[in-house]
Amino acid sequence: MKLLLLLVCGILGASAQVLHEDLWISGCSDSDGEEMYSLDGEELWYADFKKKTGVEPQPPFVDHTSYVEGTYEGAVANQQICKQNLRTCEIGMKDLPLELDPPSNVVVYSRDEVELGEQNTLICHVSGFYPAPVNVSWTRNGEEVSGTINVPYPSSDGTFTQTSSLQFVPQLGDLYSCSVEHPALTEVQTKIWDVEKTQAGVGPAVFCGLGLTVGLLGVAAGTFFLIKGNECS
Repeated sequence: MKLLLLLVCGILGASAQVLHEDLWISGCSDSDGEEMYSLDGEELWYADFKKKTGVEPQPPFVDHTSYVEGTYEGAVANQQICKQNLRTCEIGMKDLPLELDPPSNVVVYSRDEVELGEQNTLICHVSGFYPAPVNVSWTRNGEEVSGTINVPYPSSDGTFTQTSSLQFVPQLGDLYSCSVEHPALTEVQTKIWDVEKTQAGVGPAVFCGLGLTVGLLGVAAGTFFLIKGNECS
C-alpha cells in the first residue's frame, strides 16, 4: 500500500469574498510524484517526471500563462524533500490504518457533439476517491487503446478528481469502455459508452418539428380570434 504525502496551498482573496483560487500541489508516494499549479480550477502547469519536462495544458482559447525557466528543476528539488518527509511519515505512521475511499462517481462523455467520421475526444471523469491516483484504461470494441490522464486534483471534501481522455473517430456500432482501478475497489469499475446510443434518431427530430409546427399554428389561430374578438367589442 502506497503512502501519499501531499502539500496544498493557495487562496487569493479580499476579506470574506474570494476573488481567485490559486492552487499549488506538491506530493509524492513510494513510486510516483506530483507538482501542479492551477488557477480557479484550471490546470496551468504540471511536472511530467517521466518525460522530465514541464507541461502547460492550457486550452488555445485562453490567455496563455507561461512559467519561468527553472520551474521544472524546482519541482524535482521539491520531490527530493517530499521523499525525505515521506520516509519520516512512514516510520511515524506505520501502525496507523490507511484511509481508503473508492471513487463515488465515474462518468464517460464526449467533449463535442458526436458526428460520425469526425474526430472527437472521449472523457472519463472519476471523482470522490482517496488516496490518489486512480488507474484508468480504455478499450474500443474489446481491444485496449491508449489514452491520457491528468494529474489528481483535490476537491473541497479532501477527496480527489482525475480525468482521462481518448482521441477517437466515432463510427456507428463502436463500443468504448473506461475501466477504473483503485485500492479501495474490490473489483475494476467499468463504464460503457456506445456510439449508436448517442446518435439522435430521425423519429424524435420529426416529432419535435411536428410539435413545433402545431404549436405555432395554435398561437397564430389564437391571435387571430383575439383580434376579431376585440373588433367585435
